[in-house]
Amino acid sequence: MTRTGPAGPSGAAGTTARRSVLISGAGVCGAALAYWLHRSGCAVTVVEKAGAPRDGGYPIDIRGTATEVVRRMGILPRLRDAHLDARRLTFLDADGSEVASLTPGAVAGGAEGQDLEVRRGDLTTILHAAVRDDLEFLFDDSIDTLDQAGPEVDVTFRSGRRRTFDLVLGADGMHSHTRQAVFGPEERFHRHLGYCFALFTMANTRGLAREVVVWNTPGRTAALYAAGDGDDVHALLAFHRPRPPVAALRDPGARRDLVAAAFTGAGWEVPGMVGAMRDADDLFFDTVGQIRMPHWSSGRVALVGDAAYAPSFLTGQGTSLALVGAYMLAHALAVHRDHTAAFAAYERALRPFVAMNQALVDNGAATLLPVTARALDRRNTMLRNLVAVPSATARPAHTALTLPEFTPLP
Repeated sequence: MTRTGPAGPSGAAGTTARRSVLISGAGVCGAALAYWLHRSGCAVTVVEKAGAPRDGGYPIDIRGTATEVVRRMGILPRLRDAHLDARRLTFLDADGSEVASLTPGAVAGGAEGQDLEVRRGDLTTILHAAVRDDLEFLFDDSIDTLDQAGPEVDVTFRSGRRRTFDLVLGADGMHSHTRQAVFGPEERFHRHLGYCFALFTMANTRGLAREVVVWNTPGRTAALYAAGDGDDVHALLAFHRPRPPVAALRDPGARRDLVAAAFTGAGWEVPGMVGAMRDADDLFFDTVGQIRMPHWSSGRVALVGDAAYAPSFLTGQGTSLALVGAYMLAHALAVHRDHTAAFAAYERALRPFVAMNQALVDNGAATLLPVTARALDRRNTMLRNLVAVPSATARPAHTALTLPEFTPLP
């Protein structure tokens, strides 16, 4: 079994051994966590099942406390350059007539001029560039088994290589393999929020530019998002489903059939969107849900980001929680030499912030997906009122956590 991590920050004999850490997942959360752990003096290895950092993806938000995290990383100027700056968010009725047209910030409750929206691939690229020369990446591989029987964690990878680490940190998303291996099946921690969704790109046949258009009928939502003024747009088809469609989650063909069936008889641009969905080579289908766990660590393994506390895209806080969680976990490990104390401090400091942001789906944040005609009418009335009297108040959940200063152990 290979022991990971040279002796001391300089590699010199006689110094305190550097804490060796394996991070599962090289996405937003994993890359941010790697940055802060490296800064604190850890010997960091990141394993990622994809063959390279993932590009593309739907636009994501960086809000509130998370903007301070990226500022402290020194990447805020690059993210501001990549900011998409969507200018209009238009809601449509069943027949395609306009309900309301607002600025995105008026609906999301963000801080005007401070929040950021960037392509996920742009954020991943920027984060990877900040760490790629300082630590070890194992692409096209993943964790197969974890053994905590000894004083460290013995890891066997799917490639067959075997390594030993002081700590293993799961930043591998909502469907985390690390969580399943250590804590048990996802069903124990998944809270289904009653919807399914499909994301894909399609031709920009409406000539949209820097705007989002959202169509609704009770229990069904279709949206087109033009991040710029190019030939393609991001498309969303979401629909109410009280129970997770287990069979469709396992069968790509069944997923497309399920989405198509859900939008039978829909108007506006939806038939064309369904056709594009059937032909899309970048289709992403999933249920809308949250991960809620009583504890985020077990032994020398801890979870962070969506793996531990996915809030769902309905909150708009998934990426922000991942960035803040990565910072807080790395901070706790920098302050406490004992990993048990560090994991406890991480959870104690972050859990109230996570709970507040996850509660956004219960406090009116799911305005995108009203299920009943009455709920849709209430949503539309709220939107019209926002047009008449815009709200400049940011959601407290975005900024409810004050970051501690990052001071690594001597």
